[in-house]
Amino acid sequence: MDKHLHHTFHALGDATRLAVVEQLLKGPASVSELAGPHDMALPAFTKHLRVLEGAGLISSEKNGRVRTCFIQAPTMRDLHGWFAQRQRMWEARLDNLAAHVEGNGKG
Repeated sequence: MDKHLHHTFHALGDATRLAVVEQLLKGPASVSELAGPHDMALPAFTKHLRVLEGAGLISSEKNGRVRTCFIQAPTMRDLHGWFAQRQRMWEARLDNLAAHVEGNGKG
């Protein structure tokens, strides 16, 4: 597994960070909007955001006193591609197994 993918899965492996990504898939949000549903201090929450940014899953920009976070579509496409490739591989394996079982049952 490449290093970038490892960081992506590590970032998504935490329930708080996964919830943030799920929320950002609906659209950009401020840090305070993202932090609202989570029962933790803001400094602890921003550490989660830094992990997500480090993995390339989100980006943020500051406008005045408000920091807004955005999902990073290229990373999400890469992740989708990885899962799609595994899905095709397993579907082919299951098709081969089914063909083998059906072929052995007719004899």
